[in-house]
Amino acid sequence: MEVDGRDFLNTPPAKTVRFGGSVVETLAKHKQGDSGDYELLKHQLADPDIKDAQIINWLQEFRSCVTQLTKDHEQLIYMVLRLPWVGRSQAVVEEYMAFLGNLVSAQTVYLCACLKMVVSHFTPKRVTICEGGVDISDSDDEDEDLPRSFNQCHQALQLITRYVPSTSRFLVPILQENFPFVQKSSRTLECYVHNLLRVTTYIPSIRRDVLEVIIGMMLKLDVSASRADIEEAEENAVQNRDPTEEGLFDMDEDMSADHPSTTAVMAHPVAERLDTLMAVLMAYVKDVCHVNGSLHVERTKDLYKDLLSVFDKLILPTHASCHVQYTLFYLCSFRLALAEAFLDHLWKILQSPSQPAVLRQAAAGYLGSFLARAKFIPVLTVRACLDLLLSWIHRYIDSQDSSGRQAYCDISLHGPFYTACQAVFYTLIFRHRAMLEGNMKKGLEYLQSLNLERVVMCQLNPLKVCLPSVTNMFAAITRKYQVVFCYTIIERNNRHVLPVVRSSAGGDCVTTNTNPLDSFFPFDPYLLRRSGQLIEPLYQVWEELADTELLTDKTGRQGSREDEDDFLCGETPQVEGIVGMTPSSYDSNLRSPSSVGSPPISFQRPF
Repeated sequence: MEVDGRDFLNTPPAKTVRFGGSVVETLAKHKQGDSGDYELLKHQLADPDIKDAQIINWLQEFRSCVTQLTKDHEQLIYMVLRLPWVGRSQAVVEEYMAFLGNLVSAQTVYLCACLKMVVSHFTPKRVTICEGGVDISDSDDEDEDLPRSFNQCHQALQLITRYVPSTSRFLVPILQENFPFVQKSSRTLECYVHNLLRVTTYIPSIRRDVLEVIIGMMLKLDVSASRADIEEAEENAVQNRDPTEEGLFDMDEDMSADHPSTTAVMAHPVAERLDTLMAVLMAYVKDVCHVNGSLHVERTKDLYKDLLSVFDKLILPTHASCHVQYTLFYLCSFRLALAEAFLDHLWKILQSPSQPAVLRQAAAGYLGSFLARAKFIPVLTVRACLDLLLSWIHRYIDSQDSSGRQAYCDISLHGPFYTACQAVFYTLIFRHRAMLEGNMKKGLEYLQSLNLERVVMCQLNPLKVCLPSVTNMFAAITRKYQVVFCYTIIERNNRHVLPVVRSSAGGDCVTTNTNPLDSFFPFDPYLLRRSGQLIEPLYQVWEELADTELLTDKTGRQGSREDEDDFLCGETPQVEGIVGMTPSSYDSNLRSPSSVGSPPISFQRPF
């Protein structure tokens, strides 16, 4: 027999039996010193098998005496806040919402406790999994009710915000404190970040702070997974993959875009977490900036300002992050005015004497890398930026020439100058072809007008401190078009570099610091697979020079490798026992720099 869809005979009655008096009576007894019923009440609230009817009963009684629930009853309120209301019946959820509204209105002392309770539900609930006889606690990634549960949490948070307008002041620290450890599963991190971003849609005043919290945690992931480590993990995964399994599940993968295929999962666990979060963040950026598929200019500008603030505070000072900065790269692709504003911002930092030298140098690295790699930046904008950079560089040389003192190569004194020069060289390496296309004569005239020869020949000698891969490729290109001849200077610089003997576990090795600027190219190739699908169409990869036969070494070896960003991934050649590395940028003498590798061997020496 069934009643209301319930098997009456085989289903136990709802558990509504309770002990002790009403909440009002219990509070009155407690005030007089009789705590028996009070402790009994707390015990019943902690019952793991508590039923919906009981929860509704208790909440209604608590609402009726909410003005009596002062700070003295803190422990009791914490028990109520721990009631399992999320995911329960609609009646329980509505009653709990009503209770929260009454509580924060009458007793603002419990505001933070209520906020912490809601935020604690921003990740999947914990479950215990037995693996190898050991109980392991992890998130319940398979919970199909998660969207409904998260909706209920956001309804509760919006309710609290309506009753207490100052909620936003207290919420951000709680969001930061409750951020899951970066070692948690991708799903846990994804849910939390998604919910934090969702909060900003109805409490927009905290968006900048929330982005700061999220990007700060993502940077921790980013710098803990070096480019070399990610590449090595991917190579090992490819070697260990069973070839018989390939192609078996292609149909399933094509049918479901919501569930990433095994080939889309990153082999490096930290990279996998970061890839998940980057996908969430870039989806948020796209959704905020577009309304019904069209770009909303004002919303885009506001988000740009918030992200730029976070960039200045967190991303720019972080050395060797590989991926997080691509959030701005992606946003700037929406509108040329954004890209130009970002370039202008970097330019102001670079030329500002009041900024720390390390930030000015980082800004130059971003400037050159952005100009070189962003496909959406037109040649006219590239030329305008080069004009600004070269004008500043020439004025800097003028100031050194007119000082009356002998100028010499000193990174500690002239770091921003050298990074500006390297930004120019790097940009020309990647964009010279686009600048010469259409009208070779006018393009060459423009390159000649930059007076690069003066930069190369000046006493500050930028070719001596720029990364050899950049220097050699710049020399090859400028010689090809007879813009400037660098090889005499490069050879002279090489003769003046003294090798240093370093001891290591493998024995002594002869090395020299060929990266004294600690060069960092923030828009080196993007390695994360899922989020990388958004970056790929916007990204300028290294294209082998059309006349590679001119740039081969004496053995006729050419420096082209298919399907790679050759300029960045080439191996560091071991020439005359000298290997270029600095501890912060190079793994060992077996690999090229983690941030910007050397070009193929054929480009290392003049022909």
